[in-house]
Amino acid sequence: MHDDGRYDDPRVTGSTGDPVSRETDYPNWSPGAAGAPMPAADDPLVSRDEAAVPIAGPEPTAGRRSADGPSRPVNAADVRQTPGRRNTAAAVRFEPAVPHQPTAAATRDATPVVPDVPVASAESLAAVATDPTYVSRETPTREEDDPPLAMEAMRAVQILNPSGEVTMPRPDRTRVMCVANQKGGVGKTTTTVNLAVALALHGNRVLVVDLDPQGNASTGLNVPHHTGIPDVYDCLINSVPLSEVAQAVEGIPNLWCVPATIDLAGAEIELVSVVARESRLDRAIAAYPGQFDYVFIDCPPSLGLLTVNALVAAQEVLIPIQCEYYALEGLNQLINNINLVRQHLNPKLDVSTILLTMYDRRTRLADAVEQDVRNHFGDKVLQAVIPRNVRVSEAPSYGQSVMTYDPGSRGATSYFEAAQEIAERGVKEPVGRNA
Repeated sequence: MHDDGRYDDPRVTGSTGDPVSRETDYPNWSPGAAGAPMPAADDPLVSRDEAAVPIAGPEPTAGRRSADGPSRPVNAADVRQTPGRRNTAAAVRFEPAVPHQPTAAATRDATPVVPDVPVASAESLAAVATDPTYVSRETPTREEDDPPLAMEAMRAVQILNPSGEVTMPRPDRTRVMCVANQKGGVGKTTTTVNLAVALALHGNRVLVVDLDPQGNASTGLNVPHHTGIPDVYDCLINSVPLSEVAQAVEGIPNLWCVPATIDLAGAEIELVSVVARESRLDRAIAAYPGQFDYVFIDCPPSLGLLTVNALVAAQEVLIPIQCEYYALEGLNQLINNINLVRQHLNPKLDVSTILLTMYDRRTRLADAVEQDVRNHFGDKVLQAVIPRNVRVSEAPSYGQSVMTYDPGSRGATSYFEAAQEIAERGVKEPVGRNA
């Protein structure tokens, strides 16, 4: 038989059906032949599912028995005797493969995870429909929505107060406050400078008297205090008017400073023989022609004549307390000296304000000191607490207070809150005298 690429040559069989192409052929394969081998599993034309399932078709037999004759082998002509009938074996062989169905676990893992999106409640929608200005609690607040840098910038603008408006209440009378503590390094000078700057930036007229021979308050306000500059020593010893010694602080409106030079170190010895030596500073402040809202006196770390002069001139005492044990140890002696001055020299003197400084929230000691101070002094302790902040220590090296050096820092924010609390207390309970 002539091989022209087809298994059933129409010249031999006389069949006009669809021929089977040689491309579908497998070795030793013929439709319906007995023992026809299965297609190989690695055949690229056969899917994995087809290789595993037997090919449906005529039952493989060596022959079949006819009713009118002996059995004979099955050939292609017998398969295609029925007109219009396709080759069943070839049709099954080329049945399209069923796509692989994924399992339930694979479907679950492939499902994309959609983040939860807050959906407005029915109450919120109803409230918005009735009141256009209604803001739902589900809406994030400005503090939660703004980034940290934006919040720091907002705090800086609030502290610097570039508009110059009076945002802190001004007292009815001049408040003369003495910042005293015989223990050194508790933050007396830092507290004096930053409170004065904060109050001055928000509309109050403030005078700072540097009564410490080290002159640190003058340095913090960038006021010249070298030898030859008129200072507070001239006021105490030579009775020079305070108005001739006070200097305006550059860059801070409504703030003046009376500097201190090294000459003040010998003032205590020279004041021993002076009449009414305890009230020299009091008379100098009373003779000042202008009127201030606040007068802050920065005391030296001692209980000598300079500190006594400050206690006699003041009506209020502000005590900075470092949140450590040593600061509490010397507080009792300071209170005893204040009581002696009140009994003999200044009956109007009162410990009105206690400020906790250098607070380290990481230690239990700071919490214990805070609780002891609040239990003993009660409402006199400010709610604002000054934390340990490197910006507060860096500011004096640039001749500035932390309020202007880094107004967005934690230290500046804490001193601003303390100044605001002091100003509000002064309005509720006006104290002091006319300047």
